[in-house]
This record gives sequence, C-alpha cells and structure tokens, in this order.
Amino acid sequence: MLYGNGYDPDKACENCVVHLDTKSVPRVLWCGEDINEYKLPIGTRVIYAKPPIPGLLDRQAAIRRAIENPENMEPLSALLRPGMKLTIAIDDISLPLPMMALPDIRQTVLEIVLDLASSKGVTDIHIILATSFHRRLTPGEMKRCVGAKIFREFYPVRYYNHDGENPKGMVDLGNTAQGERVRINRRAAESDLLVYANINLVPMDGGHKSVGVGLCDYPALQAHHTPQAIAASDSYMDPGKSELTHSCGRVGRIIEKHLKIFHIETALNNRMFDNVAAFLGRNEDTYSAFERTKLKAAQFALSQMSTKMKRKAYFSIPAPYEMIGVHAGETDATHAKILQYCYDQYCIPVEGQSDVVIAGITFVSPYNVNSIMNPLLVRVMALGYFFNFYRNIPVVKKNGVMIVTHPCYDEFDPVFHPSYIEFFNRILPETRDSLVVQQKYEESFAKDPAYIKMYREGNAYHGVHPFYMWYWAENGQRHIGKVIVVGADNRRVPAMLGWDAARNMEEALDMAQSYVGRKPTVTLLHFPPILMTDVMGQPETIQGHPVGKEMVHG
Repeated sequence: MLYGNGYDPDKACENCVVHLDTKSVPRVLWCGEDINEYKLPIGTRVIYAKPPIPGLLDRQAAIRRAIENPENMEPLSALLRPGMKLTIAIDDISLPLPMMALPDIRQTVLEIVLDLASSKGVTDIHIILATSFHRRLTPGEMKRCVGAKIFREFYPVRYYNHDGENPKGMVDLGNTAQGERVRINRRAAESDLLVYANINLVPMDGGHKSVGVGLCDYPALQAHHTPQAIAASDSYMDPGKSELTHSCGRVGRIIEKHLKIFHIETALNNRMFDNVAAFLGRNEDTYSAFERTKLKAAQFALSQMSTKMKRKAYFSIPAPYEMIGVHAGETDATHAKILQYCYDQYCIPVEGQSDVVIAGITFVSPYNVNSIMNPLLVRVMALGYFFNFYRNIPVVKKNGVMIVTHPCYDEFDPVFHPSYIEFFNRILPETRDSLVVQQKYEESFAKDPAYIKMYREGNAYHGVHPFYMWYWAENGQRHIGKVIVVGADNRRVPAMLGWDAARNMEEALDMAQSYVGRKPTVTLLHFPPILMTDVMGQPETIQGHPVGKEMVHG
C-alpha cells in the first residue's frame, strides 16, 4: 500500500542493502550503552532499516474511524450499554522500545474508548495491564501509560496489573484439542465485553497472543512458552510459520467461545531516533561533516559517564514513534490488516544467506525497561529476537557464526530479576540444554513461594521468567554454530552462555574464518531501528561443524 507523502514500501528498500568497498568508513554499532565504530571487511553486506513511514496526521480520528468501522464485528458503540461489565486490557511497557514520547498511544485509545463508554452509560469499567508473568509496573510507569486524568480516576481499584498467581483471580475455560489449557483473568472472563488495545511493534505481537498470553497464568503458558514450541517456529516473527502463534490461535479461539472480545490494534513506524540522532540509523558513508562531529561528541560524552548514568540518560529519552495504522474488531481479521503495516515498515528483500551475521546489541530489551540488560537478556536479544527477524529463511546459514557486540555485564537487577540470578549461577554451570533445564528445574522455580511473593507484591518478573528467556533463543541456538562476542568486559559471562569472546572485531572475524574454513561471507544487521529480512534463495549449511551437544534435542 502507499502511505502519506507517497511513501512506497518497495521503493523505500532501494538504499537499505549496501556492500562495503575500499572507500567505506567504519560502521557504527551499539555495544550496550556505548556507540562504537568497527572496520568490516570489503564485501560485507550491510542491511539498514527502512526510512520511517510517515505517521497519521490525526491519530484520534483514525482510532474513532476504526472502532466505528470494525472488521467482522458491530461498531464498538453498538456493543456498549448501561449496566454492562466492561474490561479494557492494554499492553505493558515491554513495548514500544524505547518508551514512546507522550501522549502514549495507549492513553489516546483509552481516552476515546472511555469517552464513548461514558456516553453510553457504562460505569462498571476496569483497566488491566496485561503483564502475564512480566513484572508489575510501578505507579509512575502506570501513570505514564494512560495519562494523569485516567490514572487519578481509575488507579488503584479499577486500574491495575494482571496477577497470574491470584488464586481467586483466574478462570479455567477448558482445553484445546491438543490439550493446551486455557486460563485467563477472571475479571476479563466474566465481563460482558473485553476491549484489548494493543501496540504491534513487531509481527510477534498482537492477535490471539494479546489475551491468551497477556492475561493468563502458568498452566496456560506451559502450552507454548517451551523450547519445543520455539524450536518448531521457523521465525516467530513470521506468524504463518510460528508454532507459538499457532498455539496462541488455538487458545484464543477457545477464549472467544466464552467471551466477546473487541480488538483495537495499532502499528507504529520505526522512528526510534529524533532528528538529532536519526543519522545513527543511516549508512555511515553518507554522514555529513556535522553528523560525524555529533558522533564524536556523543562518544566523548559517553566515555565520561558511568554505566549507571548512561542507562538513566537513555531511559529518560523517549522515542518519537508515530502511529501509521489502526484497525479494530474481530481478532484474526484485525490482526491480518495490522501485520501488513509491520511488514511494510520492516521487511527488506535480500539475496541469499551469509556465513557470518553481525549485530550490535543495545542497552534495552522488552524485559529490562528502566533496568539492567543482564546476560540472559543479551542472549535472548541475539539468538532470539535478532536471529528471528526474518521471513522465508534466516540471513545466516545453518551452523553459521553470529558476532555480537556487548559488554556482557555480570550484573543483575535483584528487584526486577531475582530468579534470573539463581538461574544463571545455579543452573547454567550444570547444563545449557533447554530440555534438561525445562524438565529438571522449571516447575520448582515456577512454584517457589518467595518468587511468587516478589511477583505479586513487588516488581519482580515471575520466578519462571528466566526459563522463558532461555527457551526464546532455542531456534537460534539450534541454528547458529558459534557465537562470538566483541566488547565483553569479562570472560565469565560469555563462557557461561557457551559463547567465545574476542578482544576486537578483527579477532572475531579471524575466529569466524577459522571456524568456516575459508574467507566467509558477512552480513551486518544494522540495528537499531528495527528491520527484518526477506531472504530469497535456498537454505545452506556450513558443513563439518555440527552444533554443540547442548543445542541438539532431536
């Protein structure tokens, strides 16, 4: 489709794939909180994100139009009536990343839905943050999502975090034909109408996953938050090939037999940087003299700051995301339309796979907003998210090499990630095999009373959450033959993850060449902003290097 200002998604790809030559300058990669430059070999293929799709000029009008012209459902106004029980569920702050500039899109949707409900005489209204087993948001974070007015009116009695461990707060709706348990939040299940307002930052978001995962509990998560489901997903960013998506779809269809759900799905562009920093996402050979000066100034400023100061600064800078699409109504029809916006913004056609893929890992993931990027989250960003940002076939060959840049701090947040500490220091010295981890340890962490208490009463991720992060990298772990990290400030963390460490990029590339057995082909995925590859061609395998024993499960 064509967008504002004549933006054509196909033409937007024209300058996204660059091959380095003798005149190419070093590439700029994130390495945790730092922005470093790396000289890469001649012939390296660099894939840059598309320019942002222009945002809608009037997002309020677009939201109103969507809810009054929904997909395969009556207009929202026709579903509202006096005396009904209405629940509105919204995504937590695991997206978008970084947090978007105010007003947050959740606030805009809520203001419109609540005004409409009020005009229809609806008074029994609850707003639930669909946190699943993520941490509870703090009051300040909750206020930022919805704005001061809604926060004052609804918090804390009618605006709260989902609690997947509330013994009286969950309802069992039965099982799918495959035996997947279907359990969701009682308030939502007993409502006359559930409205779910979501942000589709990546194609894995939204659809049946919103309710079936966001409002569920441990027995329900056992259906799809498993190494088996992730290993069976040929990219969980490609819903048609994702067992995670398929399982959520089966669960969602059972939920819809018991509950009327009206989805409001939104899509954002990839404008992660404001105009001052937007050059960081572009081809380095096109930088102006002023932009090179800005880069050097930023690098110098960062060199004078502590890691803690850098994190605080980064998390205080919102991203100028803009809404590019909104649809509403029945789950599948709504989600299908929104997915197209994601693909139009992110997907870049590329020819063939490479022996080596390189990616710089930043300071933030969906699971460490306002916190530390701990070792398990570094791994899930590399072998989970970055590996899975493809359709058709991976950008790197089977048994290929992934090189990432990150300090790999041996550091954890004891408030947000307490069970991660035990997982990393107790389990990984024994095994990295996901099936052994799952069978031997998962249930004890999931049912640990101390971790449950910290999840319910504090701001901790659920005790089982580090297991999901380990599983989330399973298909990448099985595909990649060797991971090499550049920039690690210690040897322990890479060793615990089963990775090699290199002192610099040149050494990492030498290690990759020794592993491959010849001069390798190299692709750099130039994150951020977000990008996906549509890789054309046949899948290839680097022979003679089977993946390690802990990666193979038959």
